[in-house]
Amino acid sequence: MKNIFLNTLFLFVSIITFAQTSDISISVKDAKTNEPLLGATVYFEELEKGAVTDFDGIATFTEIPNGNHIIKISYIGFKTIETTIDVGTKKEFAFKLESGGNELDEVVIQSSRSTRTVRKIPTRIEFIGAEELSEKAVMNPTNISMVLRESTGIQMQQTSLSSANTNIRIQGLDGRYTQLLRDGFPLYGGFSSGLSILQIPPLDLKQFEIIKGSSSTLYGGGAIGGLINMVSKTPDEEPTLDIMLTQTQALGSTANVFYSKRNEKFGVSLYGSGHYQKAYDPEDDGFSNLPQTTSISFNPKFFYYPSEKTTFWFGLNGTYDDRIGGDITKIESGENGIHQYTEENLSKRLSSQVVYETQLDSVSSLNIKNSISFFDRKLTIPDFAFDGKQTNTFTEINYQKSANKIDWIFGANLYTSDFDENDNATLQRDQTDITYGAFVNNIYDISDNWILETGLRADYNTDFGFFPLPRVSLLYKNDSGFSSRIGGGLGYKIPDIFTEEAEFINFENVLGIDKSSLNAERSYGINLDFNYQTLLFESVGFSINQLFYVTAINDALLLNSTDNGFFQFENATDEILSKGAETNIKFTYKDFRWFLNYALIDTKLNYLAGNPQKPLTAKHNAGSVLMYESEKWRIGYETFYTGKQFLSNGTETTDFVTMGLLLMRNFKFGSAFVNFENFTDRRQSKFSPLVLPPHDNPEFPEIYAPTDGFIFSVGIIIKPFGNEDDD
Repeated sequence: MKNIFLNTLFLFVSIITFAQTSDISISVKDAKTNEPLLGATVYFEELEKGAVTDFDGIATFTEIPNGNHIIKISYIGFKTIETTIDVGTKKEFAFKLESGGNELDEVVIQSSRSTRTVRKIPTRIEFIGAEELSEKAVMNPTNISMVLRESTGIQMQQTSLSSANTNIRIQGLDGRYTQLLRDGFPLYGGFSSGLSILQIPPLDLKQFEIIKGSSSTLYGGGAIGGLINMVSKTPDEEPTLDIMLTQTQALGSTANVFYSKRNEKFGVSLYGSGHYQKAYDPEDDGFSNLPQTTSISFNPKFFYYPSEKTTFWFGLNGTYDDRIGGDITKIESGENGIHQYTEENLSKRLSSQVVYETQLDSVSSLNIKNSISFFDRKLTIPDFAFDGKQTNTFTEINYQKSANKIDWIFGANLYTSDFDENDNATLQRDQTDITYGAFVNNIYDISDNWILETGLRADYNTDFGFFPLPRVSLLYKNDSGFSSRIGGGLGYKIPDIFTEEAEFINFENVLGIDKSSLNAERSYGINLDFNYQTLLFESVGFSINQLFYVTAINDALLLNSTDNGFFQFENATDEILSKGAETNIKFTYKDFRWFLNYALIDTKLNYLAGNPQKPLTAKHNAGSVLMYESEKWRIGYETFYTGKQFLSNGTETTDFVTMGLLLMRNFKFGSAFVNFENFTDRRQSKFSPLVLPPHDNPEFPEIYAPTDGFIFSVGIIIKPFGNEDDD
């Protein structure tokens, strides 16, 4: 009887104990920086219960049965942890995740000029990481256009059918209002801007940082619509070698090679790219939709680490690019009767970058940087040539100091630009600009929930005078996955002849900038966004970002015709007003990700009667990207909608939908892929002509839709080092 009683009592106690539950919290941090990880997923597989960490990196659970449970902790860019915890013995658990080998590298935002993590920066910064960049490199290994074309609120505006020249429009504003940076250096402005994105391969880039709205306070003139900073890969102790070979059905061939390695004192990264494209005419109208192109790029960098606190690096960036488009017969066999029209762009670029950065003590650092950029371009059409050289220099020194609740940045810079047109030209449009700048920026933690950022830049241009540029941003965040940012500032742009309108007519009969009669363009703008993320149905991650914006430009630079057949630049009599909204939604479930986006772009030209919508700007745009990613497979299906637009003559265009499909298989040696870009073959020639007669002297309508249509590509990526995928 005694044994029966004791056994019964033990069973009763065991049942009671098992039935007990606990409320627990699980903290997740970055093992390297000890910073909390926002958005990490913690999942109890047996209980089918999950949660996402909040701004403090903490996931909370209620009524978890006491006892041992297997949990899985995952976060993009970090190695997944699967371990056992004993609930009941304690209620708080802490884990640290290490960076993952084949996933995203640690995210360090450079554009903010701050050492803070993204969640503590009031300025709204959009981030495109290595994982997404690798997908876009597969879709288009020749240049960065694919990376940006599919970002919400960004439009790639093609200005020439024959050369494929393209500008980056942010939130409905012309490409000259977007500042394009590489590792913080302004290398791609002025004369080179139309060809720049066609000459920047993506394979040696590790991330893109996009700031929409005025960013002139930190980066000077030109960042009225926003800025895009391309951050290069840096060497690690483990060697990296990537070889990418791609072939398209449109007879385009591309080879990219990237290598990097460092030791205690020295490091190196070497990048080379070669691309050949045969002139491509998908509708057989006798004119190329893709120009015949031969392009070679190289980008070596050398690093020196005299101590753990100091880095010095030197880099070169070179490009040779020859593209000729127009009459297919003339391109392939020479001039013959009516086959006379071609447009050829021969360009050479060489730029240097030097950076010295050192940690002075535990809270302060000093950075000194310099770049010299040389660009030589010759544009030739029948009976006309535009030939010139542009040399830009940029020098900056900045000092940063960080404390517990406040960060300071002080800096000064010098920017020079010199365009020298060929001496044989009928119109001499040489232009030299020198701008001195000084800036200060401050980020202050008002409380755990509120963070304020303020900044002031003072620029002085030797021809256009003084530009005070204040900015302010405010961040609110809480522990329930909600945050909001509001910010605004002023901007400016020094006039030059390199606008989309001038590019469209090949700069023919365009008069130079009259500095005595023109004013610099000035802007003001404000952004407001809301962010929320949570876990749906205990296993589906959900996040949404809603942005509202307004940007106004005064004294906008316009190209108007004169009575004697020339074109001259004038300031607009009223403002350009761009306002709109962007919505980004993301769902995640196990190996699946689904992105949805919508952009409303309402850009009005208030200097024209009736305040019409800006030409070639779709008011409504939407997209959907569904991704499946596992250790072996990566599959992506994309759908993008572009709404109706207006041409300069008031004609309304048709709306259209494009679709793409990517299939990639990972092996021990690397990856193999096939890509079906625009497989529904949406192109402008199906809606309206791309070329108008006469054949020997054609006219080219404005471009509002894809011109190349369906592009099928296959390729391989070879990774001899560090690839641990199963075959």
